[in-house]
Amino acid sequence: MLVKKNITLKKLFEFAGHHLWWLVLYMLFIAFLYDILDWKWISIPSLPLSLIGTAVAFYVGFKNNQSYDRVWEARKIWGAIVNSSRSWGVLVNAYVGHSQLSSSEHRNIKTKLIYQHIAWLYILREQLLVPTQWEHASLKWLFGKVGVKRRELYGIGMYKDYLNEKQKLDYFSTADQWKDAANAATQIINLQSQYLAEQEEKEHLHMRRQLDMQKVLCDFYEHQGRAERIKKFPLPRQYASLSFIFICIFIFLLPLGIVAEFEKLGEAGIWLMVPFGTVVGWVYVMMELIGDYSENPFEGLATDIPMLSICRTIEIDLLQMLGETELPKPIQPIDGILM
Repeated sequence: MLVKKNITLKKLFEFAGHHLWWLVLYMLFIAFLYDILDWKWISIPSLPLSLIGTAVAFYVGFKNNQSYDRVWEARKIWGAIVNSSRSWGVLVNAYVGHSQLSSSEHRNIKTKLIYQHIAWLYILREQLLVPTQWEHASLKWLFGKVGVKRRELYGIGMYKDYLNEKQKLDYFSTADQWKDAANAATQIINLQSQYLAEQEEKEHLHMRRQLDMQKVLCDFYEHQGRAERIKKFPLPRQYASLSFIFICIFIFLLPLGIVAEFEKLGEAGIWLMVPFGTVVGWVYVMMELIGDYSENPFEGLATDIPMLSICRTIEIDLLQMLGETELPKPIQPIDGILM
């Protein structure tokens, strides 16, 4: 997530500045054909171009709206995970216990339930970050290389060592129970449910209280399923791909439709078309890129929702509920990016 109020020109050009080069070259090429080679016949009327531009803008706007909806839904899902996790911590703290148990046994049961939930948070995050075939890191040729590079330089690569050895030992001490599962996050919740049932059978947990806690576990399944729905179901490709094609068509026609208009300003006006056409084309390219990089909110890029920061916030809250004093530090933005 980008946390700075304004995006600097440096960051803007790092993101899409390379598109300016081919736009300038293409505009220069059309100006050369029209003015130097005197190919006046390549000019087209500006009215059809304006109609195409308007239609493309509406189409790209629709795509960007849908992309934003996916990002906002993903953020609402993780907001619900925050709320349910705090409820889980409260229930574990208040419900677990029996007069026949020693204080250390109370502590061990609570710690296991809390630690396994924290493990579920981090495992769910890792599962959601596995690239799907339509995400940028999975593309072929140069596109995929750029996607991988952006993940490393401006995404999850900036936060590699977010868990220390103590955290790994505490949270993943029972990882052998779920590490080979097809869906580890699902298995962790299942183990939590079985553990609650065992405590109820041992009369360490009242049946009514166990049912209340089982309901919260079902809530976690619902949140996980909603997040997986976004991850596993892409923005329909007929919208995502065709908007790119339509923008390519518009940019191809753009200098052909405006070169004659700029010629009315004089012979030098033909070359004035180059910077103007480049700016207009770049705006359309930027609109396409914004939607393209926003449609997958679990991609591991700077445009993602800050899952790691949310996991750490929940972790701190739950550890404090356990009474622990050695708490991990909140995740801080790096270079204006919070993951």
